[in-house]
Amino acid sequence: MLCFVMAEVFGGGRIMNFSQDCAIILAGGEGKRMKSSMPKAMCEVLFKPMIDWVLDAAENSGLGDVCVITGHLHEKLEAHLGGRCVTFEQKERLGTGHAVMQAREFITKHSGHNVLILNGDAPLMDSETISSALAYHKNADNVVTVISARVDEPKGYGRIVRDDAGVLLRITEEADATDEVKKIKEVNSGAYWFKADVLLEMLDKIQPNNAQGEYYLTDALKLSIESGLKAAAFTAKSPNVVRGANDRVQLLELNEIVRSQIIRNLLLEGVDMPCTDGIIIGPDVIIGRDTRILPNTVLQGNTKIGSNCLIGPNSIIDDCFVGDNVRLNNVDAKNSQIDSGSDAGPFVHIRPGSSIAANVHIGNFVEIKNSSIGEGTKLSHLSYIGDTDVGANVNIGCGCVTVNFDGKEKHRATIKDNAFVGCNTNLISPVTVGEFSYTAAGTTVTHDVPPYALAVERDTLTIKENWVNEKKPYKNM
Repeated sequence: MLCFVMAEVFGGGRIMNFSQDCAIILAGGEGKRMKSSMPKAMCEVLFKPMIDWVLDAAENSGLGDVCVITGHLHEKLEAHLGGRCVTFEQKERLGTGHAVMQAREFITKHSGHNVLILNGDAPLMDSETISSALAYHKNADNVVTVISARVDEPKGYGRIVRDDAGVLLRITEEADATDEVKKIKEVNSGAYWFKADVLLEMLDKIQPNNAQGEYYLTDALKLSIESGLKAAAFTAKSPNVVRGANDRVQLLELNEIVRSQIIRNLLLEGVDMPCTDGIIIGPDVIIGRDTRILPNTVLQGNTKIGSNCLIGPNSIIDDCFVGDNVRLNNVDAKNSQIDSGSDAGPFVHIRPGSSIAANVHIGNFVEIKNSSIGEGTKLSHLSYIGDTDVGANVNIGCGCVTVNFDGKEKHRATIKDNAFVGCNTNLISPVTVGEFSYTAAGTTVTHDVPPYALAVERDTLTIKENWVNEKKPYKNM
C-alpha cells in the first residue's frame, strides 16, 4: 500500500479553499551566470524547474489565481507553462517594481484582496510560509508584509531593520548598509503580501532614482511606511525560503538541501536506505513503507512505488507506477507500470508505454518498448519485445525478438496466453502466436500461429566432412 510521503518538501499538503487572493511570480530574469539556453527560472532543482516549485507552493497554499511575469526567452517559459497560468511579458528588464507593473490588469482584477509577490528563482519558498504570512498580514491589517528569514550568513541579502520595539523601519540593501546594519541576520526573501489597491497606488509612485535606473519593489514598501501605512515583516521558520540560485554552484547547493530533506522525510516515514550514496529522489515521488532504495538510484517525475519493494542499485525510475513487492535491479524504466510481485534485472530497459502485470519475471539484458506483458509471464534474458501484447503465463526464451519495424511503419505482434516462444525466435510483426502454441528454437515466424500448434522453420543441416583441413580458413593453419 502506498503512503503519501511528500506532499511538499518543506510545507503541508494542498489546501483547496481557494480565495480571491492571488500571486504574481517574477520569472523574467536572464541569469547570465547560469550560462543556460533556457530562462533562469527553468533551471532545475531535482529534475523540476524552479518555476514549478514556486507555482506549486502558491497553488498548495490555496491561491487559485496566479500569474507569471516572463522576460528573457519568454516563449520557452510560456511553452513550458502550457496555459497553467496567465503570463505577462516584461519586454525590458527594469527592476522588480517594473516587472510587477506589467501585471496591473491582473492586480486590478483582485481589487479589495491581497497580492503575493514571489521570485521564480527561489524554489524553497513553501506553502506553509505563504499561508502563515497571509494570516499574519490579515490579522495585523497590514498593507504590506515582507517575508523574512534569519540566516547565519546574511552577506548579499537586504537586511530587515527594526526599531527597539520590533517595528519594521526599512529594508537596507547590503551595498547601502553600515557595518552595524550588516550584522543583522534577518534578511529579505524578496516575497511580499500587499493589499492589491495599495500596491497599485505605490506602483504609480515609485521612480527609478538609482544608479541602475530601475524600479525597485522595495520602494513600494518604503513609500508605504513613509505614508504612515502599516507595514511589517513576517519571519519564516526556515531560513531556506530566502535561497535562490544565480549560478550553477548555487543551484547545486539548492539540490543538496532539497535532496537531504527529501531523504530524511522518507526515512522518517519508513522507507529504508542503508546507504544514501548516489540516491536522488524528486519532490513528487511517493514511496511506500518498508521499501528499500539502494545506492545510485534515481527516482523522478510522478513516480509512485509501493511497499516492500527493492529498488536498485543503479536504477532510474521516471514517471512510473510500481506496485508492492517489486524488485528492480539495474533497471531503467520510464512512463510505464510495473505491478506487484514482478521483478526485473539486472540490465533491463523498460521504455515508455509499457505495462508489466503482476508476478512477471524479466531477466538480464531485456528491453521492452510500448508493450503489455501479462501476469506470470517470464522473459528470462537477452530479448527485445517491442510494440507487442504478451498474454499471461507466456515463456519467452533467450534471444527472442519481435521485429516491429519494416523501415517505414511500426507493427504490433500478439502472443496469447500460455504460449511458449523458443530461444532465438523472430516474430515478424504483425503476427499472432496463439494460446498454448509453441515456436521451436531458431524459428522466424512470418504467419499467424494457431492455438496449440508448433511453428518450426529451419533449413536442412548440411555437414561437409574435412572442410576445415581442405579450406584452412583460420590464420594459424
